[in-house]
Amino acid sequence: MNKTLISFAFFSLSVIYMWERIYASAFEKVKASTGNVRGVLLAYNANIDAIKYLKKDDLEARVEKSGKDGVLRYSDELPEKITSVPQLLGSILWSVKRGKAAELFVESCSTRFYMKRWGWDELRMGGQVGIMANLLGGVYGVPVVAHVPQLSRLQAELFKDGPIYVPKVEDEKLRLVHPRDFRGDEESCIHYIYEFPKGFRVFDFEAPRENRFIGAADDYNTTLFIRDEFRERFNEITSKVDLAIMSGLQTLTRENYREPFETVRGHLEVLNEKNIPAHLEFAFTPDETVRKEILKLLSEFWSVGLNEVELASIMEVMGERGLVEKLLAKDPVDPIAVTEAMLRLAKETGVRRIHFHTYGYYIALTEYRGEFVRDALLFAALAAASKAKLGDVPSINAVAEAMDVPVNEKIKLVEEALIKEYGVRGGIAEVENYQLTFVPTRIVAKPKSTVGIGDTISSSAFVGEFALGTSF
Repeated sequence: MNKTLISFAFFSLSVIYMWERIYASAFEKVKASTGNVRGVLLAYNANIDAIKYLKKDDLEARVEKSGKDGVLRYSDELPEKITSVPQLLGSILWSVKRGKAAELFVESCSTRFYMKRWGWDELRMGGQVGIMANLLGGVYGVPVVAHVPQLSRLQAELFKDGPIYVPKVEDEKLRLVHPRDFRGDEESCIHYIYEFPKGFRVFDFEAPRENRFIGAADDYNTTLFIRDEFRERFNEITSKVDLAIMSGLQTLTRENYREPFETVRGHLEVLNEKNIPAHLEFAFTPDETVRKEILKLLSEFWSVGLNEVELASIMEVMGERGLVEKLLAKDPVDPIAVTEAMLRLAKETGVRRIHFHTYGYYIALTEYRGEFVRDALLFAALAAASKAKLGDVPSINAVAEAMDVPVNEKIKLVEEALIKEYGVRGGIAEVENYQLTFVPTRIVAKPKSTVGIGDTISSSAFVGEFALGTSF
């Protein structure tokens, strides 16, 4: 056998073995430390996900019936919101063509009715808050206080057992109760999710990886509706928690963002006065004005989590066109371009932690240092593998069982680039007064679902870091 091939194989095996060893240790550390977290505030978006697994013949027939030429124009460039069926179908094709996730608000009532008639294969807990609440509270046993815009009976039933609470005011007193005990019968907020596997073919498009497109069809999450309990008792609610994770800004528009942002700023002031680290879980945000405002708001957050499409969209409003092109140019994403963009974002905003997640690897850029950052990322990768493999994370033991999912064997070039550029060793390096932390992920060959994997990753890593570092 060629000596170069032997050397390559030996290097790959030794690297994989090293990561396997670190993975096992990281899981045990985080599992033993979750009791260190007194509580996590989760705001602002929870909904019901109606999941449709796309079929080639069905989708092609719908595109043809809606006018193929009119649909295909939206497969090249996403609209800011959906006002017609051709825009819906074209946006689905945009995601398929790139293997990228996207979410748009469906404004048109007739398009919402079309999606309802198209139907779904299953209903699940949805929204970043809902998914994180079920994971943190229902699986890890970490107490969470969740903002749920509309507590319909169906929504409440989708929450798992465990220390998951929503605020309720009775006789002028604040109580924290499980959503099923809230006894509300409000509206159901439904998001329609169109999932496709890697290799899914429709017309001339073939999905380079599994992903989904989300059509948001509710008027509560999409306007960042905030309940009276949170508006009036926020200071009291925050006395119960050590951390906060905020999300749901992505569907706001230049017409409606101002009032919600004032509320968010007020909440951040309270959290910062109490030294409660707040994480923003970013999501695809089509409105450029809102993206610019989020960029301004980041200085008030401790942490932000995003993927390559989301990082590129932030670089775009920062005028970093070169980085935008590099971030979207190839798969796996160029880790040097990712690091450059993270450094640019950290210096622009002062945010202390940036967590980047993509297919195959995660990178964290932090002002603080320690192996606990790496351990938390590894724990998050196991949770994500469990979620992809099973469609949900049923128990903490299921996270451990994801150890049988193989470490990404194609990560060698990514890791070598980071070693060469920054001197990464054991996944850690010093870069311009920050700690850069890299981990390869575990790849599920045929994931059952991709919905909520990013939320699983980010919440597991953020809470895991605090559990291990206590106060970062």
